Amino acid sequence: MAQVICDMSISLDGYVTGPNDSRENPFGDGAPMLHQWMSDQATDEDQAILENVVNDWGAVVMGRKSFAKNEGVGGWGRGGPMGDVPCFVVTHQVPAGSYPSVFTFVTDGVVSAVEQAKEAAGDKVVGLHGATAMQQALPLGLVDEIRVHVIPVLVGGGTPLFGALDSSITLERTHVTATPAATHLFYRVVR
Repeated sequence: MAQVICDMSISLDGYVTGPNDSRENPFGDGAPMLHQWMSDQATDEDQAILENVVNDWGAVVMGRKSFAKNEGVGGWGRGGPMGDVPCFVVTHQVPAGSYPSVFTFVTDGVVSAVEQAKEAAGDKVVGLHGATAMQQALPLGLVDEIRVHVIPVLVGGGTPLFGALDSSITLERTHVTATPAATHLFYRVVR
């Protein structure tokens, strides 16, 4: 069955967006460089890491905020963050309007969204997109791996990747690659 992996770019101080993130300012103030390792500054090593994500992901679980900030014209266009890869959006209420069939709105929580995503992904990876999905799934034991791409910047505020935990979670480092644009850290969640 599919593994659930959080794969996110973060600032050195742990933020996935800067302050004041919105549809018009999706990365927030002072944080547009968080994803430059994927394009402008990409080395061959960065490209190989990105290609593995693109090839391995079979479904995406995201929160409503990530969806609202990025769907459609001016965002991902007619697909989701990975094109036609199925996206399961955790939300309290299905949004009004018509959206591409790549999106499934899940109103009964992150556990249900992950289960549906695993079924859709088959033997491929379920990727968590956005901090909210990660913060909900990790304490419930739903995350198998955490991959962070640490960008050499201190944003100073915004959306943190990790929230408060009721207890510690042990990780095992499985891979490290440092490039000029990012330090790529991969961890397995120890159960």
